[in-house]
Amino acid sequence: MSTIKLHDKYFKTYLSKDKIAKVVAYLAKEIALDLEKGEIPIFVGILNGSFMFAADFIREYEGDCEVSFVKLASYQGTKSQGKVKQLVGINEDLKGRTVIILEDIIDTGNTLVEIYDIFRDKQLKQLKIATLFFKPDVFRKGLPIDYIGMSIPDKFVVGYGLDYDGLGRNLADIYQLTTHKMTNIVLFGPPGAGKGTQATLLKDKYNLVHISTGDVFRFNIKNNTELGILAKSFMDKGDLVPDEVTIEMLKAEVDKNTEAKGFIFDGFPRTELQAKALDAFLAEKGEKINGMVALEVNEDLLVKRLLKRGETSGRPDDQDETKIRNRFNEYETKTAILKDYYEAQKKYFGVNGVGTIEEVNQRLSDVFDTL
Repeated sequence: MSTIKLHDKYFKTYLSKDKIAKVVAYLAKEIALDLEKGEIPIFVGILNGSFMFAADFIREYEGDCEVSFVKLASYQGTKSQGKVKQLVGINEDLKGRTVIILEDIIDTGNTLVEIYDIFRDKQLKQLKIATLFFKPDVFRKGLPIDYIGMSIPDKFVVGYGLDYDGLGRNLADIYQLTTHKMTNIVLFGPPGAGKGTQATLLKDKYNLVHISTGDVFRFNIKNNTELGILAKSFMDKGDLVPDEVTIEMLKAEVDKNTEAKGFIFDGFPRTELQAKALDAFLAEKGEKINGMVALEVNEDLLVKRLLKRGETSGRPDDQDETKIRNRFNEYETKTAILKDYYEAQKKYFGVNGVGTIEEVNQRLSDVFDTL
């Protein structure tokens, strides 16, 4: 799954072809159950958008049927127009027949009104409407929709027969218009490098959401969330919290911020497995990691800095050089693995972390601006 560009706009994956197939199968089954035994309905697809839906629906439908099409036009660009013009009609004798319209999507209802006008004087037994997608937020017509495959938000979608100015109909998945591309950064730095301070400055400067693994853990445990309770059960036994639990916490945090312009991931990922899981999760949303930015500072300098901090911080792990060196060893081991992972994608950026807060922030900003 990914983000695609059609003409001047970007679209991100919204529904997979497997999900669409399940919705189509559901509609075919529901309609078959409603019809009288032995009845042969006429399914009418609305072109151009419904051609893929109609083809898959007919294959799923169990029973005899006839198929026809009518072509209407209602879209220019990404906004529904107020007027619908009939282009191609059907020629079958419909008197006394059950006609079931197959629509790809119903939003304003303008097309639906035109459909009813077309069939008003056909002396049908009954007219039913089946739509793959329905946008309840913008539907304003007092007309019945008999079968709805799936209700979706009022956002422009393409794929599976739906287009944006002619493009996108051939896509197997459904893609949703995205108004911006997120900037997602993995921020790394050894203990004492000032990563927390820089993350706060950068999130404000670039209007990003800062997700600190430590903060997320503390929040979930303090608030006794389901994931927090699960994580604490491992921690109480002295065990490491499994990657799966950590990843689910991060996913929940991302999902809380659906309108974010991007994220700074601080303290995550720590392993290649976590990095791959993060990539997969973002890909589902049509997003990606833009880069791993790592503060690079000489170890001896940081040891002195942490020992100095330990004089006032009260943290025992800042007062023992052996413990500090062990933390650096752990950091270097994990960072080396992740460095290779992101370098292979040309997404690793090392930044000199020595200097004033302002100087380091400027170096980081120079990298952020390229991402």
